[in-house]
Amino acid sequence: MSAKIKIMPFGGVRENGKNMYAVDVNGSIYILDCGLKYPENELLGIDVVIPDWNYLRENKDRIVAVFLTHGHADAIGALPYFLTEFNVPVFGSEMTVALAKIDVATEPKLKDYDDFHVVDEKTEIDFGDVVVSFFSTTHSIPESMGIVLKTDEGQIVYTGDFKFDQTAKPGYQTDYARLGAIGQAGVLALLSDSANAENPAMNASEQTIAEDIEETFNYREGRIVVACVASNILRIQQVFDAAAKTGRKVCLTGQDLEKIVHTAMKLGKLSFDNDLLVTPEQLDSLKPDETVVLQTGKMGEPIKAIQRMANKQEKTFNIQEGDLVYITTTPSHAMDTTVAQTRDMIYRAGGEVKAISDDLNSSGHAYKRDLQLMLNLMKPKYLVPIQGEYRLLNAHANAAMELGIPAEHIFILAKGDVLTYSNGKIGLGEGIDVSDTMIDGIGVGDIGNIVLRDRKVLADDGIFIAVVTIDRKKKQIVAEPKITSRGFVYVKANKDLMQESAEIISKAVQNNLDNKEFDWGHLKQDVREHLSHYLFEQTHRRPVILPVIMEVNQHHRRSGSKEKTGAKPKQQPTAKKAKAAVKPDPATKAQKPNHKAHRNRKRRRAAKPAETTDNK
Repeated sequence: MSAKIKIMPFGGVRENGKNMYAVDVNGSIYILDCGLKYPENELLGIDVVIPDWNYLRENKDRIVAVFLTHGHADAIGALPYFLTEFNVPVFGSEMTVALAKIDVATEPKLKDYDDFHVVDEKTEIDFGDVVVSFFSTTHSIPESMGIVLKTDEGQIVYTGDFKFDQTAKPGYQTDYARLGAIGQAGVLALLSDSANAENPAMNASEQTIAEDIEETFNYREGRIVVACVASNILRIQQVFDAAAKTGRKVCLTGQDLEKIVHTAMKLGKLSFDNDLLVTPEQLDSLKPDETVVLQTGKMGEPIKAIQRMANKQEKTFNIQEGDLVYITTTPSHAMDTTVAQTRDMIYRAGGEVKAISDDLNSSGHAYKRDLQLMLNLMKPKYLVPIQGEYRLLNAHANAAMELGIPAEHIFILAKGDVLTYSNGKIGLGEGIDVSDTMIDGIGVGDIGNIVLRDRKVLADDGIFIAVVTIDRKKKQIVAEPKITSRGFVYVKANKDLMQESAEIISKAVQNNLDNKEFDWGHLKQDVREHLSHYLFEQTHRRPVILPVIMEVNQHHRRSGSKEKTGAKPKQQPTAKKAKAAVKPDPATKAQKPNHKAHRNRKRRRAAKPAETTDNK
């Protein structure tokens, strides 16, 4: 019987990071990676972004397992959030699982979760309709692997992050023979890394990069601050090696980095002398040319941490005169502006900047010729470029067509697309709803587009608050509008603008009070519209306008009025409530003549039995 196969990206296509792909074979769903991405500038206040898995919630009983390719955040970062909802097993290499456990341990709901399974390139797992196996690849973290799903219709291959490097050391080496064997067995669809697809230049070997780091450490005088991704174990090893050879000590920043380093040490993936690392306190006793500060930032993102150091906002380390900030990571093109701003901040703080990418093509992802080599080894019937923005996916598709792969056999998917293979035919089926889930503090998914839009407006044009007090029964404004502005204009320098705004608010409010069909919502909306139109005319800005309308009741009756008018007994409780609501003025009470006070007391004593009877 022919297998029905669906390939569904939940992230990682037409964007940087957040890799997550689902392969549905005869109703069983296999999850490939579960990553996050760091927010870009327009996502104000957002910490990280993870995939949206509403579809998976509706089909949670069909999920078989999660299979991880490597231990970077773009592959494992969303796992803690995923496992709080889906209690499924997780498979990965020893190093990948160790790093995944560190992430999962941060989630209190998962303190009892322990369904991790360590696999390697020789492992095969038979799930009936599908046999899952793995192959080793070269990346900037040890034990990176690709994943193979063997079905009756052919193999679905997911490369994960990879590149080819003939000088790679054990633990980072690609098994070329295994790649050839997978290709010979027949590949139905190849999901292949596209993050460096538009680069025509060959990647520098890791041996060349290691030599460049050592040369920088050797000839540089003064302190060196190295910016590195915390989970880039290969780069950290190169920094340790260069420091040891040039007589420098290394100080680690942040608990995240320390956890990763100690975990890699336990597994034998990092090696260095015990006296290489020093504490911040020990750093003060060393000369600047004997030190290296390894900065990875929160959650392994170093650029923002370097910005704080340049702005003197870090508690432990800040950029000093004569420091060299050595950027050993390769930020995505989306971060170009941020990196340029960071360089400027460093120079303002008295430091200098050097980046590996200035002199070498140091990417951990396959460039154009590497992608074509992978295609020649795999010989896939269909290609699905993944992991990259649209232009990168398109560059990968063009590289494939140079090898003779027909354009109709290449599918550039978007999130929520469903590529369906059934009865020997493949095509796009009915899509599913997939969006982004934004993490802000402890909030998961409670920040939507409306909130982000409001944040952006507040950041761009500020806020304009107008407070008005009205008496709705008398249909009049009791207190003139009081205006407060933040981030919009300087109030003292724009008195005419504020005065005119107050008149517009008053007019809009009075018009609504005069209207027989008074409505609070309509009143506030009317104020917003009139005020927004005027402010845009005058300033060409659109601040967030918050009208605050307060109502007062000026119809309290005087406490003694009912007695003077001969109030009926049944109205006494109402009169008593009115009297209790208005406290007597002590000064006024003292001015009353004594004989009236005595007469009032007699009147109260005479009326007391009647009041007591009424209350009962």
